[in-house]
Amino acid sequence: MDLFENNTTAIQEILPEVWLLKNYTAQNEPAILQDLASVMTQAPLRYMMTPMGFAMSAAMTNCGALGWVSDRKGYRYDALDPLTNKPWPIMPSSFFELANQAAALAGFDDFLPDACLINQYKVGASMGLHQDKNEVDFNQPIVSVSLGLSAVFLFGGLLRSDKPLKVPLAHGDVLVWGGKTRLNFHGILPIKANQHSKLNAQQDDYLSQHRVNLTFRKAG
Repeated sequence: MDLFENNTTAIQEILPEVWLLKNYTAQNEPAILQDLASVMTQAPLRYMMTPMGFAMSAAMTNCGALGWVSDRKGYRYDALDPLTNKPWPIMPSSFFELANQAAALAGFDDFLPDACLINQYKVGASMGLHQDKNEVDFNQPIVSVSLGLSAVFLFGGLLRSDKPLKVPLAHGDVLVWGGKTRLNFHGILPIKANQHSKLNAQQDDYLSQHRVNLTFRKAG
């Protein structure tokens, strides 16, 4: 495993082409959290339905040119929010720069995300093993940002049956993966209540009760 320092961020290759950037959001966190609140006001969180008709465990919304949606018609990207039939909120510059620069640190230059899926997990919520495969270009990486409650990320192989690696994620951590691992299965174990050492009083009320995940992709 490769490990090096970049200012306050420890950067570790936990698997080939899978990079963990510890506490990476710290360098621009106030702007990121302010923009997150703005996006969720413009496009409120909602529990999307699976094609089988079940409500997802995590509440979701999107920003960017394309948004990931799920309903009886299946999983897909759409330029319009199905709740309002209007375009998703524009991706904030703080979001775009975060994803672009994190990808570059992991060796994926020129990542230009056009979609940011926002997942909100309450205590007990989880995400089963799945692949991100609704995108057009699998040569582009995935950038996943963790905020709020800590989580255990499962990073598996190309088969659902492959035993996954358990990766603890704290507030401010970023995972980047691509290349041969781009289509690996991944998920989140049920979220547990825990205490934060990195949150100020204004952040603590919301983020001490939820995990928020920002997933950046080049979808179109």
